Amino acid sequence: MEPFKFCTRLTLTEVTGRKAFNITELLEGIKAADDAVIYHHTHRFIKQSHHLVPEGANDFAYWVANTVQADRLGEELTSIDIVQYHSLANIRDAFVKMLEKHIAENPEPMRTVTPGREFHFMRAIRFSLPTDCAATDYASFIQCLRKVSVSSLYLHVFEARLRPPYGVDDFSHWFKTNFNDDIIGKEISRLDPYSYTLEGLRQRIIRIMEHRLAEVSRA
Repeated sequence: MEPFKFCTRLTLTEVTGRKAFNITELLEGIKAADDAVIYHHTHRFIKQSHHLVPEGANDFAYWVANTVQADRLGEELTSIDIVQYHSLANIRDAFVKMLEKHIAENPEPMRTVTPGREFHFMRAIRFSLPTDCAATDYASFIQCLRKVSVSSLYLHVFEARLRPPYGVDDFSHWFKTNFNDDIIGKEISRLDPYSYTLEGLRQRIIRIMEHRLAEVSRA
């Protein structure tokens, strides 16, 4: 059995030099964006928000609503549930489709913001770093989960879904692979990430694990 080795994440931000002054330019920028750009403006925003309040949003929606002041489009972009997509390419396509629809339905000239208020496309350069926590069973997994940072939790729960096996968090995959335990995966998959802060999500997953440990111990 392979132990579960908890890692944490480090992200560096790179300026791409691309800017958007209106919604049309935002659309063109998103079309041209690579995965690292899409990641920066979606998952980065979620992680920062989860330190404060559980709120689903992204940089594109925030700029459209607060700078361009296109409230309805901002709400529509906010409604894109990015954690339900299994690739950054699919997330990009969702934004493109919604922006194209908006532009087609609103052919009048787009509002252009003044210099200094433009959207800056940024790129996230991501690194995974090992921690000193490793688990070999349910109990040690819970102990590690109590100790690691929320960045580690974010990496294993959210970012994991964007790599093979797509759509599956690292915790669920490990318990399925090593203990043939599907129950933990089903419980975690039911969790609405927008209903928790990252710290709240940690506590909820710990309760799921503790309940499952009790069940396994009685079996």
